[in-house]
Amino acid sequence: MKGDAATKTSSRKDGEGLGRLLGRGIISGAADDDPSAIGTYASAGARFGPDILWTAPVTLPMMFTVVYLSSKLGQVSGRGLFHAIRDFYPRWLLWTVLAEVVIGNTIEAAADLGGMAAAINLSIRLPIPAIVTAVAIILLCLQVAGSYMLIRRIFRWLAVTLLAYVGAALLARPDFASTLWGSLVPSVEFNKEFLSIMVAIIGTTLSAYLYTWQSNEEVEDEIAEGRTTVRERQGASERDLRRTKREILAGMTFSNLIMYFVILSTASTLHVNGQVNIETAAQAAEALKPIAGEAAGFLFAAGIVSVGFLAVPVMTTGAAYDLAQSFGIKGSLNAKAREAPTFYIIIGVVTAVAVAMNFLGFNPMRALVWSGIVQGFSTPPLLLLILLMTNNRKIMGDQVNSRAINVMGWVTTAVIFSASAGLVVTWFL
Repeated sequence: MKGDAATKTSSRKDGEGLGRLLGRGIISGAADDDPSAIGTYASAGARFGPDILWTAPVTLPMMFTVVYLSSKLGQVSGRGLFHAIRDFYPRWLLWTVLAEVVIGNTIEAAADLGGMAAAINLSIRLPIPAIVTAVAIILLCLQVAGSYMLIRRIFRWLAVTLLAYVGAALLARPDFASTLWGSLVPSVEFNKEFLSIMVAIIGTTLSAYLYTWQSNEEVEDEIAEGRTTVRERQGASERDLRRTKREILAGMTFSNLIMYFVILSTASTLHVNGQVNIETAAQAAEALKPIAGEAAGFLFAAGIVSVGFLAVPVMTTGAAYDLAQSFGIKGSLNAKAREAPTFYIIIGVVTAVAVAMNFLGFNPMRALVWSGIVQGFSTPPLLLLILLMTNNRKIMGDQVNSRAINVMGWVTTAVIFSASAGLVVTWFL
């Protein structure tokens, strides 16, 4: 594997200037701020105010660590996450983790479609189920008909629209002193409500779909460069891994800043005005208008819709990657529909199930926060597996994790397990 890395040329060129800035890490970072995440952050800011702003800087190193490990696994092993699990671990473990991740992806995709529809409904008064269906059809057509490179370019520009939340927060005119205090001094409450929102925040910032997408994006880039077999893709130079670290750090910092400004916008408006029970991103956008102005409400809603167009395909395609790799089926966005029909059928089925969930009578907007809690419980086992794989020399060769990355990885895993366990304890009190 080490020899393969030495012979591989670094032909990935994202361009100079803005093109390099909008690298693969930015797409993952923006996808992490999906409508479910926006709903969770908005709810946290409205309920707890600026006192919960500290969660943004605290989660940044954890976000970087888990996404970098996923990226490194894809680059060095030449496999997507579930391809690696299938090749090196027992089938019972593969099926268990697969079920958790696919269910979590589908629920979150359903919640995000509902959240997008609710945001669109603020301006276009059509039935939400009709909007959900129309949006899903548009996204499915993009995935089936568009090339991988086209989809990646579209995703990059959609990511930039998240800067709308910076504008929304500035229009909210936050108090400087309370903002600074809440950003630097952690405030923790040991009750069910606080622990629920903490698990939801962790679940949305460290969502399982992000890991699978990042590892598969590395593989897709290799396939686009003509390396179609695992052997051809194996190995990565130190230069490649350093560049990956920079890209991931930029992407996760971008994602984390958006998280910070979403919390700040609702903390500075809804919380100080006593509106503490905001459960959804669309509800937050509507509530912001009379307090911070029409512009702030519009920017907030526009961000939900734009990032939804990025995040939902990441989730549905991610589920298709996981299923295809688990069953040894060809699956790649670089392939045409006729070349990998089962892969694209899976994307269609997952999308259809997500749409159908919005017709079952549950509140898809409330599900935004609950989907984050679901992700919070499904994330720890997968993260533990990624840590074990990236320390396995049979998979990674000489490029196993450094001590520093391992420390961060184990700390992150412990934090997620602890938050989830703490929430479970409160259910019995």
